[in-house]
Amino acid sequence: MPAIIHCDVAIVGGGLAGGLIALALRRKHPTLDIRLVEGSGALGGNHLWSFFASDVAPADRWLVAPLISYGWTSYDVHFPAHARTLKASYYSIESDRFDQVVRAAMPEGAVMTRRKVLGASARAVVLADGDRIEAGGVIDCRGPGDLSKLELGWQKFVGRELALAEPHALKRPVIMDATVAQIDGYRFMYALPFAATRLFLEDTYYSDTPDIDVAAYTKRIDAWASARGIVVEGVMREEMGSLPIPLGGDFEEYWKSGGNRVAKAGMRAGLFQPITGYSLPDAVRLAALIGNARDLSGAALHDLTYGHARRAWRQRGFYRMLSAMLFRAAEPAERYRVLERFYRLDAGLVARFYGAQSSLFDRARVLSGKPPVPIKRALAAIRGSSK
Repeated sequence: MPAIIHCDVAIVGGGLAGGLIALALRRKHPTLDIRLVEGSGALGGNHLWSFFASDVAPADRWLVAPLISYGWTSYDVHFPAHARTLKASYYSIESDRFDQVVRAAMPEGAVMTRRKVLGASARAVVLADGDRIEAGGVIDCRGPGDLSKLELGWQKFVGRELALAEPHALKRPVIMDATVAQIDGYRFMYALPFAATRLFLEDTYYSDTPDIDVAAYTKRIDAWASARGIVVEGVMREEMGSLPIPLGGDFEEYWKSGGNRVAKAGMRAGLFQPITGYSLPDAVRLAALIGNARDLSGAALHDLTYGHARRAWRQRGFYRMLSAMLFRAAEPAERYRVLERFYRLDAGLVARFYGAQSSLFDRARVLSGKPPVPIKRALAAIRGSSK
């Protein structure tokens, strides 16, 4: 017989956004009856999330501190005409650790994995097996809504965690190595030294399409490693993805496409950085906001998450404009010049930029001087991103 499960808050989707909300609610409302519902067998999927310390406000660091798997105090960037080491704390979270920490924080029965969701409203969740969850409030974190409502570029990647036959020579993360051949847009290699004989390498593209040629990407990862004398003993883990980079579009229609009058978080709420596509800083901010809320009813949660996401969209027109210039004004093989120029700027400006916290002076500095793209095409891109 189908069962009806009652709770205070139901979180639909056990990825980054949903898991962080569960942790925040558990910490701030310890007596709350929560259900975290995930269709797969694990929370967080198969992912590696990385972020700068400056991406997370000091008041919110408690939320991510237990999740961190690796940390460094500086990182490198490499371009054809510029290379630099920047001092900034940088961290990575592995999905396996994320799964363990979230499960450990939740009471028995609160985490419901392998439970496919057919639909969610402001106060109810219908499961594929016939069960139904009735909650005071529901937050939908199941991934993107209708992306056709937005104008998009794509940041796509294949990453491999490698076991090495002998120690590598990397001293710190390489966030961008754009000295590689520029294929299918702006391409760079990303490298994280986990241990002397463990290395994470990712082949990344800022491309006009979300299509991924896995075989070609992995060959390029192998070639990058081989050229640096890195001897691979085996592949421990592999991940891939295509992250949407919003250049413009209709936020209101996008929000409705994910469920009218339903609270949303993560990509479903349109909360992803308009330059990188990364969602961790926004996921932390919204989780902390929900954790501090007093009214957790379905209507109140909708108004809270909608208002937060709408403000973020409106405040980030500057970043969408820059993304539009990158994708629409620069030839694919020349896009690296935009980032090469950017990484000559002040380290503090770079850090604030990635956290979507640029000051007015920062914005003026980014736009000053001769742009590394044709001016007419840059102006046309700016006009097209004004939505």
